[in-house]
Amino acid sequence: MGRNTHALATGLFLLVLITALTITVYWLGNFQRERDLYVISTRASVTGLNPESTVFYRGIAVGKVLKVYFDPEEPLTILIPIEVDKGLKLTRGVYATLRLKGVTGLTQIDLQESWNDAERLPVGDHADSRIPLLPSMTDRLMDTGLDILAKAEVLMTKIDGLLSLENQQEGIAILRNLNVVSKKLIDLEDQTGKVLAGLPGLTANAQNSLRRFDELTLELKKVAHNVKELTDNTADLAASGAQTGDVLVTTTLPQVNTMLTDLQKTIQQVKRVAEMMENNPQAFILGPEPAEPGPGEPGYEVLR
Repeated sequence: MGRNTHALATGLFLLVLITALTITVYWLGNFQRERDLYVISTRASVTGLNPESTVFYRGIAVGKVLKVYFDPEEPLTILIPIEVDKGLKLTRGVYATLRLKGVTGLTQIDLQESWNDAERLPVGDHADSRIPLLPSMTDRLMDTGLDILAKAEVLMTKIDGLLSLENQQEGIAILRNLNVVSKKLIDLEDQTGKVLAGLPGLTANAQNSLRRFDELTLELKKVAHNVKELTDNTADLAASGAQTGDVLVTTTLPQVNTMLTDLQKTIQQVKRVAEMMENNPQAFILGPEPAEPGPGEPGYEVLR
């Protein structure tokens, strides 16, 4: 009888101890922190999200997911009730994204603030205060990757058309034309050099003409001075006039005649160059066109 009593007491003690431990663990796990309820809503996919998934707020674990289910009133909308630490001040600018958990394929909730609305978000399940679930960085990258692949396909198609056989032949023809143009530019440069080389001679002729004109001016000044002296001395006017006439006839007038002849030639040359530049500018660089052959010359044809 004593043994049975002792066994019963031991069993009751173990039962009380286990119950106390269970209550302690439950209290430590659930009642140590008071939590508030919020609801996340979305129409996007929530692949990998399960109840008890961790909820992060700006990188810090603050709660967990209670469950994931479809809204009875709007079947296209998915509702995700979550519990977060009590006293966490969420604003109406808060939004949620899915956060991949390692390589397991499971996802977690990540809450972020946009700071667009500083008003406090009401606690509880309210239709006007649900937290939106926005696409995560991974989702945006996947969507962008599809767009990039589509654009890359279009680009490759255009490049393939650009490198067609017909375009290749046209490109080769363009390169050949460029080669011909380069050779003509070299010939044009040589002819321009010859024309420029002849310009100093024309300039020298003009300078000689001007120099002779200066000499003539000096001679005329001397004559004017002699005339003035002759005017002052009326007695020797006839003799001086005869002497001055001899000087003009024998010395000054021939020089004037020669200078005027050279000046006329120079002016005619300049006039021909000006007419050539005005009427046929390319002849100034490429040279004058060959004249038509005359009678007896090679290539001459009699008009009928």
